[in-house]
Amino acid sequence: MTFMTRLLTGSALVLAMAIPAAAKEYRIAVGDGAGGTQEALGKAFVAALEEKTGGEMTGKLFLNGQLGDEQDTVTAAATGTLDFSILAINNITPFSPSVGTLTLPYVILSQDDAEAITQGEVGQQMIDQTIEDAGVRIIGWGYSGFRVLTNSKQPVSTVEDLKGLVVRVPKNEIMIETYKAWGINPTPMAWGETFAALQQKVVDGQDNPYMTVYAMKFDEVQKYITDLHYIFSIEPLIVSEALFESLSEEEQQQVLEAGKQATQDSAAFLREEEAKIREELVSRGMEISAPANDEKEFMDLATAAVWPKFYDQIGGKEVLDNVLTSLGREPAAE
Repeated sequence: MTFMTRLLTGSALVLAMAIPAAAKEYRIAVGDGAGGTQEALGKAFVAALEEKTGGEMTGKLFLNGQLGDEQDTVTAAATGTLDFSILAINNITPFSPSVGTLTLPYVILSQDDAEAITQGEVGQQMIDQTIEDAGVRIIGWGYSGFRVLTNSKQPVSTVEDLKGLVVRVPKNEIMIETYKAWGINPTPMAWGETFAALQQKVVDGQDNPYMTVYAMKFDEVQKYITDLHYIFSIEPLIVSEALFESLSEEEQQQVLEAGKQATQDSAAFLREEEAKIREELVSRGMEISAPANDEKEFMDLATAAVWPKFYDQIGGKEVLDNVLTSLGREPAAE
């Protein structure tokens, strides 16, 4: 049974149970538009929550940043004015720096890596640290795939090809420094401003997973895709810790179980849908280029320049080494 079939079946079962009139309905902020990983994760979470609580808890998704930019929703959840949020992991990093380890370039090299880290001991350590640092609790993980580069000017397959491009990045130091390592100064910009900036050619390009490129209709304002693998995009589902602590132990367990189910569904969604979405973007006129020489130039420049700069910020080199060794890789070079 596919992810979408299970989601529709689960929703039908919940409707058949008839959600009580007094059901608690929580607001769930979603940064992206319809059709992508964030919406799929949110729908899966709501379906699982309704099923596990017998309809006593439900949620409503607010897409396209209706409840604020992604970083703003972390603050809102921390202060208890927002219930849940689904956002890119780089937008939690300013509040809980150790999570930034997962946004260092070329740490995660596959979807299997992303699942192993987030669902294992390292992921639990980051959940605990985020509660302490940011006042929010990660209860689920969405998997969007690698952040590919899109632009409206020219095909890009080498670092040299980047010259002259104005590239939007999130307000994230690690991503900014990665592009600097490749020889350009990117333009930090809030997510809610990005489509208009691309449309008006204030910036030439941006990077995001295929799922997000599709969900945000970037094919309407971008022509070229470079199939980079420098960051695997992870979309945490967070809950206000104040809200979580206000729940009974049984309700807390139901929320955690729903988040775990949504995590599994998200992994299945990416595996089933990414290739189809990539083909759809090509059919809409986008052109895909592979990085030259198996991306070695991009990787060597980024890891050498960026990793050491952020050891202190993420909690020390040993934090990165712990992630690498958990994946069966060698510690970072001294």
